[in-house]
Amino acid sequence: MPSPNSRTRCRRDMENFAFAPAYELPVWPFTPPPELGSTKPVRHPIVIVGAGPSGLTLACDLAQRGVHAVLLDEDDTVGVRGASSRGICYAQKSLEIFERLGIYERIAAKGVTWSFGRTFSGEQEVYNFNLQANSVSRQPPFINLQQFYVEWFLVDRILELGLTDVRWKNRVTRVEQLADGVRLDVETPAGSYTIEADRLIDATGANSPIRTQLGIDAHSSRSTDRWCISDVRFKKPLPTERWTWVDAPFNEGRGVWQHLMADGVWRIDYQMPEDCDTAHISKPEVAGARLREQLGPDVEFEFVWIGPYGYRDHLLDSFRHGRVFFIGDAAHVVSPFGARGGNSGIQDAANLGWKLALVAQGKTDDALLDSYDAERQPAAKQNLQVTSRSARFLAPRSPAEHTLRRAVVALAARHPFARALVNTGRMSAANDYPPAPLLPEGARSVQNLSLRWTDGRETTLMQLLSEGTECIGLWFAPTREQAQAALDAMASLPLRLLAVGGDSGLPTLQADDRLASHLCAGDAGSLVLVRPDAYRAAALANATPEAIASAVRTVLAANERNP
Repeated sequence: MPSPNSRTRCRRDMENFAFAPAYELPVWPFTPPPELGSTKPVRHPIVIVGAGPSGLTLACDLAQRGVHAVLLDEDDTVGVRGASSRGICYAQKSLEIFERLGIYERIAAKGVTWSFGRTFSGEQEVYNFNLQANSVSRQPPFINLQQFYVEWFLVDRILELGLTDVRWKNRVTRVEQLADGVRLDVETPAGSYTIEADRLIDATGANSPIRTQLGIDAHSSRSTDRWCISDVRFKKPLPTERWTWVDAPFNEGRGVWQHLMADGVWRIDYQMPEDCDTAHISKPEVAGARLREQLGPDVEFEFVWIGPYGYRDHLLDSFRHGRVFFIGDAAHVVSPFGARGGNSGIQDAANLGWKLALVAQGKTDDALLDSYDAERQPAAKQNLQVTSRSARFLAPRSPAEHTLRRAVVALAARHPFARALVNTGRMSAANDYPPAPLLPEGARSVQNLSLRWTDGRETTLMQLLSEGTECIGLWFAPTREQAQAALDAMASLPLRLLAVGGDSGLPTLQADDRLASHLCAGDAGSLVLVRPDAYRAAALANATPEAIASAVRTVLAANERNP
């Protein structure tokens, strides 16, 4: 074999552009469904279509709450065949959900934890941030992990719980809304069948065939911005922080992101010219030349995956259409800046899961399900606004926008006040919910604090919420009389009363200043009502049994006849 020194540089570079072995994804067997050959459609309470992050999170959430569901997916594996890592950044709220579902430890062990990021203009650092500041959660701000691993862990957990009928190689070909449900035609390797569902959840992604069949407008728009991803494994260690260049000198003055994820693989996103040839920019020799420009000629690496992408966005007017609910990318798509897409879908599932569970268990009625759209559609709209601003900063569309960005970057290098204006992607955070009939005070996410019982045993908020489908009432130092009266009045409600300090006879957590500060409560007799999805639903300054019961019924869209 000729020596590299005897070749041209191009030939030498091409020799080094090796590819690592493809990811080995699990494959689950196809099992012929029991409805094959049936002349009458079988009715199921809940059918979920799509085994991506949103659909799997919802199925796992329901199973964790003891609720059966049917999950249909047209494939028999997770991720994308061909080794694409897809979404990689999982935000604190999603990680807290994963703790409640029982897979967080696997994610933490496999993924890369980070909280610190740096932003550069040219060679100069102009801004940095630490997302850990002011956090009281047991979970870190972010863990980077290839999407297929998260999906894999969710499938394993779903199978472990044993309440979900997971059907691989089941492709939905037709959907029809009925007066009291939904009818689905399903195609499998063993033949076709028809089933019905009381409620159908569409988690089929951005190109939802269900949405198309039902004629629902997604109001989509496509950006002209172009990027190319290189998933790369280096022999040279690189900083594990999130690094972003607004105008990288090694990428012709365009943007670059750099993240570490599991297996020692780096995700590097390079902004490309709008009129680029996507096939050309993703050739190994072209992608390799970009890496050489960034890291120097002597850095050894191998590609795991290379792929171009452009992004689009869309947002449904409503996430509920009759008996059909849309979650994740089927409901909303945003640009990738700030990791707000996949995380928002996971949070959709957490919002809808407990509501479906309570309705399925007969503890409230269908009116509660309307709050899913009322809460998550505005949240998606907010994420779309945030990501659109980030996109405009990274890819200015006019001379005025270019001038503004140059001014912001120049100011940020010298003045702290301007650094917050540098917008390379506002990172995903739990959305607040505005005041609404079921949330008169609005609601914000409660972080997963570490807590202790009075006997010294450790717990967390998510562990408390994992033990059923109940609201939790955190009652600060109630009296025994108050506690007993409340227990007598609310025996039929899905509520778990816990005391924080005091001697009430209730299960009691140790008084904790962090908890009181985080909940904006703590005076004796005050109570904070936390929903099953870890959102503060109400705060009562002087809790009485009547006031607590009223707050719970409001959260559940329940009345005295249907508590």
